[in-house]
Amino acid sequence: MANIITNLKEYRKAKKISQQELAQLVRVRRETIVHLENNRYNPSLEMALKIAEIFDCHVEELFQLKKEAEND
Repeated sequence: MANIITNLKEYRKAKKISQQELAQLVRVRRETIVHLENNRYNPSLEMALKIAEIFDCHVEELFQLKKEAEND
């Protein structure tokens, strides 16, 4: 289970970017974006920074650590 929660889907939809388009910009498979959005995959630091750059925001706006009580 991923230890990170994400707002990626909301940011992507607000910019009207498809999962496929985002995947191409980040140079990953679309399935990776799906897993990120569904909290099934933790991004590498490099990937998180690339995505934040695409959305012109801070990494912390896209990804946050789950609180201890949420890690069950």
